[in-house]
Order: sequence, then structure tokens, then C-alpha cells
Amino acid sequence: MPFVYRLQKVLDFRIREKEKQLLVVQEAQQRVAEAEDAIAKNNEEIEITIQNKRVADFKLMEYYDKYLHHLWDKAEELEAHRQEMQKKLDEELLNLAHAEQKVKVLEKHKEHQKEEYDYEQKKIELKQFSEIGVQRYYQNKQEKAAEGN
Repeated sequence: MPFVYRLQKVLDFRIREKEKQLLVVQEAQQRVAEAEDAIAKNNEEIEITIQNKRVADFKLMEYYDKYLHHLWDKAEELEAHRQEMQKKLDEELLNLAHAEQKVKVLEKHKEHQKEEYDYEQKKIELKQFSEIGVQRYYQNKQEKAAEGN
């Protein structure tokens, strides 16, 4: 009879949960990357605006200053958003680590149960071989006794 792990459904469930959590982590990583891209674009816009301000007419300086302040405020908001997304990513990574740990525990248990099953099967096999040996011994003894008569 082949080995059947009695908690296989639980193990499969935990593996599926781990895979779902992995997808959640990937989505969170994507959101962090998008936030970092938005920050980079905003910083690029700030640099371009600073360069344009240097060559612009002095009458437009006030507008450039207002726009730069707007971009700096936006940079602060984007950084706060990125930090929030990073915090969520860290939480999801922690959840993924817990899910992986749960899977590893059951896999370890399954390995232990398989080893016990193999050990028991070997014991049964040795017992059968021992019984066969005893039967052969008595058959040989009876044959020799029959020949001796």
C-alpha cells in the first residue's frame, strides 16, 4: 500500500495560500516601483523647471517659483505615498514569510511521516521474510526427517 499523507489537503491549501500571498507581494512591489517612477518623473520635472527658470524672462520668475513650490509639495506627497506603499510591501512580505513557514512545517511533518511509514514497511517486510525462513527451516527439517526414515 503506497504512502498517503493524511494532511495532504491542508498542505495543498497552505501552498495555495502561499502562492496567493506571493501574488499579493508582487502587486505591492509593482505599486512601490510605480511610486518610485512617479518620484523620478517629478524630480526630472523639477530639474527641467529649474533649467528653464534660468533662461526665462524675469517677469515669469514668480510663476516659476509657484510652480517649483507646487512640484516640491508634490514630491513630498509622492514620497509619503511611496513610504506607505513600502510599509504595505513590508507587511505583505512578513505575511508571505509566515505562509512559507506554515508550508515548511507541514512539509517537514510529511517527510517525518514518510520516514515512519518506510520504517514500518521495512519491519513488516523483515517479519514476512523471517516467517518465510522459519517455514523453510521446518520444511527442510521435515524433508530430512522423512529421508532419514
